[in-house]
Amino acid sequence: MKFYYPVIIGKKDEGGWHASFPDLAMCEVDGTDEFDVLQNARDAAYSWIDLELQEKDPKLPSPSDPKDVKTAPGQEVRMILVNYRMTEGWDE
Repeated sequence: MKFYYPVIIGKKDEGGWHASFPDLAMCEVDGTDEFDVLQNARDAAYSWIDLELQEKDPKLPSPSDPKDVKTAPGQEVRMILVNYRMTEGWDE
């Protein structure tokens, strides 16, 4: 399964970068630079999705349209792709 979610990234005043997902509750990460924060964001989104899919009644939110995501000055919206392989119960 493939999931695309918008992520808001921006530089922090004290240094480093911060990323947050408007659609994934409390899914936020930091990184030392832009590449690092995007890698951390992908990992965090994967973990968030994995945890939700482990629930009895998973509820994955629909992704927001990136054009509708509000940002502060100095922030930008990127899209994160998460490849999630559901292997439990598959015969290979």
